[in-house]
Amino acid sequence: MSALHVLMQRMVKLGLVLMLGASMSACSTSWKEEVQLHDGNKIIAKRSQTRGGGHEPGNRPPVNQERITFTIPKSNKTLSFTSEYSEDIDKMNFDLLALHILDETPYLIVAPYLCLSYNKWGRPNPPYVIFKNEESNWKRIPLQELPSEFKEINLMVGGYDPYRLSVTERDASVLGAELVKKLNRELTQPEFHSILREPIKAGVGSGASCPELVRTGDGWKSRDWFENQPSREACLKFCNVEKVNAEICPCNSIFKGK
Repeated sequence: MSALHVLMQRMVKLGLVLMLGASMSACSTSWKEEVQLHDGNKIIAKRSQTRGGGHEPGNRPPVNQERITFTIPKSNKTLSFTSEYSEDIDKMNFDLLALHILDETPYLIVAPYLCLSYNKWGRPNPPYVIFKNEESNWKRIPLQELPSEFKEINLMVGGYDPYRLSVTERDASVLGAELVKKLNRELTQPEFHSILREPIKAGVGSGASCPELVRTGDGWKSRDWFENQPSREACLKFCNVEKVNAEICPCNSIFKGK
């Protein structure tokens, strides 16, 4: 084998290693965004996304973490919220949709990120998970407790996507509130245009196509597995074998009245 042939083989192997490393490595994007609050005031939020994990050549790695940091105007208190990666869904939990502040209390409206997260967080309809900050801790609250003053989706849904921005917009130090609103209006899902208060009809919205799944000890199973059991007792046994938490085992609701 010639020296040139050996050299070429080594270069090919090195190229494959570099390609694999690029596909698995994490990359981070950060930007500033103008957030218009319900009272017309505006604040600047710092946002960031981290991408990483395996992906097909030519595609960007998936987002596995998203973070927002902001300062409450009157108290000058700085807070952060992170949508973190979770092993049970192999992705981050949430897309950030809206940030609102009332009487110096911040609220965050987020959407479950893809179907596993949608099932994990109880298949909410409208598809929101709401957090209220109490003493620097983010506590989940029901949609009914979200102040009625809050109506707008005011964060850039999906985070920073350079392909949706012009060169001028990409070069801006802060993405303006009007641009954020315009980009959100381009999305087809109604829950990304304004904060919905009533359930979305079947077949509409980001969670509509997600099958109902149940978390097991080592993964997820569709509800059909439980519905196809011959009796409530058999269903409960199946939950036990699959290590389904008793609080989420669907057998009682499936076999209610039977």
